Amino acid sequence: MSDIRPPAVAGRFYPAEPARLAREVDDLLSAAAATDEPVPKVLLAPHAGYVYSGPVAASAYARLKPAAAARIKRVVLFGPAHRVFVRGLALPETAAFATPLGAVAVEQEALEVMAGLPQVKVSAAAHAWEHSLEVQLPFLQRILDDISIVPLAVGECSADEVAEVLECLWGGPETLIIISSDLSHYLPYSAAQQTDQETAAQILALGLKPLSHEQACGATPLNGLLQVARMRGLRARLLDLRNSGDTAGPRDQVVGYSAFAFYESDGRVQ
Repeated sequence: MSDIRPPAVAGRFYPAEPARLAREVDDLLSAAAATDEPVPKVLLAPHAGYVYSGPVAASAYARLKPAAAARIKRVVLFGPAHRVFVRGLALPETAAFATPLGAVAVEQEALEVMAGLPQVKVSAAAHAWEHSLEVQLPFLQRILDDISIVPLAVGECSADEVAEVLECLWGGPETLIIISSDLSHYLPYSAAQQTDQETAAQILALGLKPLSHEQACGATPLNGLLQVARMRGLRARLLDLRNSGDTAGPRDQVVGYSAFAFYESDGRVQ
């Protein structure tokens, strides 16, 4: 096992200079509305460049401060594999992931926990250039202390297969789960708004109708989560719903972004 996966999209999706990156993430978090809500069990956050989706992602991560810092020790990340074909779900070969803010350890015990699951593979190629997980890390690094991560690149598999992995890694209050997904791609602004509003309604209904990949690039991990959410009685809350036409892009073709928090039954969220 090689030591560290270096950042693949620093300087493109987010700043490569550490001080500038820290300042940008802190500014995004400061601009997001922090609340006294219970700590979510799961967050859904987008994965585009920060200029486009950073404010939406921050609205999810702001739910973790400040009470979560001492509680969360492991973060399990599911994101779609964009660069290479993956059958099933892929773990990395590295012992840590690096960003300009430093390295975050990959929890090696997770490999043992999932050893009997045939849908879980180990693939360096699946993670080498994948951005959907990497862009989440600077937010986690600025909020949480002394965490390990379990990064899973999700390829061709079923919602049932994702749900089985989720159940295996669910853990207790020490474990936070992140689902990385953007919504619709390259629709005109008004059409994207309508499509993404329909998608958000499906997510709030915990996926009684499965999401398609036209609705969300991370539909596979998201459908797996929604299946587990129904079984476990989680409650979903929409935190933000925008698209690139609202943030930094033109409106002829936009990409949709959303942020959701999912709370376990003991959380008092209306």
